[in-house]
Amino acid sequence: MYQVKFYKGDYYARQAAANEDQCKLYIEQHFNSSASQSANYSVVVTGYNASQTSKNWGRWYARAVSQEFDIPVGGESGLLVGGYNGRGDYNLRFTNMPAILLEPFFVSNPQTAELIKTEAAQYRLASILTESIQRFLPNGGLVGFSVGHKYKNSSPNDRGAAVFGGGTEADIAEAVLLKAQQQLETVGAVPQEREIKVMQGNEVLWKGNIDFDADVRWDGQRGVLTVS
Repeated sequence: MYQVKFYKGDYYARQAAANEDQCKLYIEQHFNSSASQSANYSVVVTGYNASQTSKNWGRWYARAVSQEFDIPVGGESGLLVGGYNGRGDYNLRFTNMPAILLEPFFVSNPQTAELIKTEAAQYRLASILTESIQRFLPNGGLVGFSVGHKYKNSSPNDRGAAVFGGGTEADIAEAVLLKAQQQLETVGAVPQEREIKVMQGNEVLWKGNIDFDADVRWDGQRGVLTVS
């Protein structure tokens, strides 16, 4: 149902190739860095010309990372439209499909740097990305992956920020995307709706469709079924 292709070369060339291949979604994986070791939040960059789908997708991802790892969200509800004073915008603005640039952690922060070096944390991040793709591309298709900094023809030795304690941003970003690729290529799409029924014995009194991830609660004392 899902196919993943990694794009290499300079950023414009990656986007042009993804457009030519008619990718349904495009993701570039990065990590953040700061001179302050205490800096830590989850944020997603979109192009200044991003679609509403890109913005909704980016906010969902940033909030999911925040909840999973108990860190704040940055930007405007997790989103930086047009990047950091324009930085990051060029990486996405030429795409024809929804596209996001991920910066879930600060690798300059000693605690998160230690965490993201582990296979378990990389798998958790990959799982969040996989779920986001299933939610925003439920019918499957070709998904483009781009490893930030790495594989640029104009700067072949670029690996992005140094990770506190050793390692590079780009190598960890690639490890996360490879795990997400493995997950995507072995799972199906998340159903968009599910059916619920109110029954008396074997008789169906009422049935209807609700969002797949909606919460259903029955209050027996008041006789109220709540869907939220």
